[in-house]
Amino acid sequence: MVGEIVLVKKDVFDTSDERENYALYRLINRLHIITKDHVIKKQLLLKPGDVYSKRLADESARILRRRSYLYDAKVEAINNRNGVVDLRVTTNDVWTLKPGISLSRTGGENKFGIELEEVNLLGHGQKVQIAHVEDVDRTSDSFEFQDPHIGNSWAAGSLNIADNSDGHSFSAALIRPFYALDSRWSLGISAVDSEHRNTFYTLGEQAAEYQHERELYTLFGGWSAGLKNKRVRRYRYGIIFDDNRFESVPAGSLPALVPDVRRLNYPFVEVEILEDEFRTATNKEQIGRTEDFYMGQRLTATLGYASESLDSDRDALLYSTGYSRGFGSLDSSALLTSIWASGRLEDGDTRNALAGLSARFYLNQSEKRMFFATIEGAYGHSLDLDNIVELGGDTGLRGYPLRYQSGDSKVLITVEQRYFWDWYPFRLFRVGGAVFADAGRVWGENPVGEANQGWLRDVGFGLRFAPTRTGFGKIIHLDLAFPIDGDASIDDVQILLESKSSF
Repeated sequence: MVGEIVLVKKDVFDTSDERENYALYRLINRLHIITKDHVIKKQLLLKPGDVYSKRLADESARILRRRSYLYDAKVEAINNRNGVVDLRVTTNDVWTLKPGISLSRTGGENKFGIELEEVNLLGHGQKVQIAHVEDVDRTSDSFEFQDPHIGNSWAAGSLNIADNSDGHSFSAALIRPFYALDSRWSLGISAVDSEHRNTFYTLGEQAAEYQHERELYTLFGGWSAGLKNKRVRRYRYGIIFDDNRFESVPAGSLPALVPDVRRLNYPFVEVEILEDEFRTATNKEQIGRTEDFYMGQRLTATLGYASESLDSDRDALLYSTGYSRGFGSLDSSALLTSIWASGRLEDGDTRNALAGLSARFYLNQSEKRMFFATIEGAYGHSLDLDNIVELGGDTGLRGYPLRYQSGDSKVLITVEQRYFWDWYPFRLFRVGGAVFADAGRVWGENPVGEANQGWLRDVGFGLRFAPTRTGFGKIIHLDLAFPIDGDASIDDVQILLESKSSF
């Protein structure tokens, strides 16, 4: 049985460590509002008086580790007294207020932003962000709010409003998810209303454009019998209203290439089956922190039927499915695989059909060195014009401009030699490095008529900087990539500066 819950909440800096006992670090601790007790406790799947379960303790730690305001979390049983154990919950807070300027560069294009973001508002786990962002597509002024635990519940709410140079966007959601393996029900409602300009590219240059307006509304409920014999089966039912309108860009500067209008309103049913197979590791996709990997089998399948009786502009059967599984051991070598497919059946023909696969391979060479390889592929048939396949510097082919090639199918292969160093400058971020090679190509017709370039390859190297004291969950990538193929307009060296969620 669970007795007392003991919280050990560590601040941004550990001033008991002489390496972190500086005036600036002490000031940051004083200014920082540490996560409230009730915010941590309400995410635990075990309460005082419950029957103790190591599985639930481990799952509680995984839930906490997903929170961007915590660098790490552990949930351990202590003080076993005649069958009663206390729970010690150890968490590491990070600095969560992000004011300032951001700059990134991928695919030969820059992105600039001025933002004020707080991901743990007053210690209550809420996110508030005000931002001004300028990139190759648009200039945007936005406001975002997220609360992953409204009140003391598992219901999550979000709101995002943006005023853009090419339109606007609004999204809101209220969702009670399947928050744990043994969750029995889910319920949610969401709405999206957006307008923006989309651009077709060829060889990294803008070639055509269209304006896209979308209204998307979703209402769903879910049911599960919970975890049985290390396996979970979940069902979701709902209805979706999805209205997509396309037209020429008003006073556009590029030729117009406009997709067909599409309005699909449909009920749907979804089934999900997954196993309780999670593993922890370090120095895989992060540097020096606990990582959670799903190694079990997971299957999802969704069917919906749009009909003119629900004010759709056609009758269509919509489908999507996916399957993933992990093999091996993260301590030595592991392979994480997934396949997926989606599309529509209309009048006996397949429309907007896209199938894909992904395989990620990890080979431990030592505690500080690892070989990594991945292959990703997608095959499309009769794709909607607003759903074409693209490949370039912004989608993994690092030596080339963004959106360099377009078509209906693609493959991308990447190999990396990764290094996880002990260098820890100012106790603020951990440093790693990578030597890499990418190879990929696109098949199918480019909507703007430019022939594809066949196989494209690049090589390069870079540094990785993983902040350990901030709550923004990104690893900064600084890469130099050298294209081997492509047309004569490509620079001999591509400089990339970007933040990603992984190594």
